[in-house]
Amino acid sequence: MGLSARVHSALAVGLLAAAAGCGYHVSGTTDLLPKTIHSIAIPAFENQSARYKLTDRLPEAISREFIARTRYRIESDPEKADAILRGAVTNYIAYPTIIDQATGRASGLQTNVVMQISLIERSTGKVLFSRPGFEMKQRYEVSIDPRAYFEESEVALSRLSRDVARDLVTAILENF
Repeated sequence: MGLSARVHSALAVGLLAAAAGCGYHVSGTTDLLPKTIHSIAIPAFENQSARYKLTDRLPEAISREFIARTRYRIESDPEKADAILRGAVTNYIAYPTIIDQATGRASGLQTNVVMQISLIERSTGKVLFSRPGFEMKQRYEVSIDPRAYFEESEVALSRLSRDVARDLVTAILENF
């Protein structure tokens, strides 16, 4: 084997080794929590905003997301869980992004939610994850029919809760 062939072979092996150890992974599949954590409690979120229904939906949506994507059990009693996820909705803003010219009503809305989130190992009190300004933004369409507006608002809150849960669980697992 000539010098050129050996250099190319060495380069190819080096690139393969680098690619194998580069840390690439599919988003949401890494789990950087300690191996001692097997169960998580997600008590009711505190509400510091004017939107009360969102804090009712978030713990349930986050629980479903943990169950669907991870090995963790969701424990209803914080005293029996290995970790406790605490949260507070600190701000909720919704504003129109599209106005229907015929009716003058909003047909599109932007929602912004800001939360304080922390995951704490119950036995030691160690903070495993903290995000004092976790922010989620979501756009949705609203019917211009006034009878349907509130129904679609409920659907939007459910969708927003699912999106928050997906992004939050990913952030916790990847400690991002």
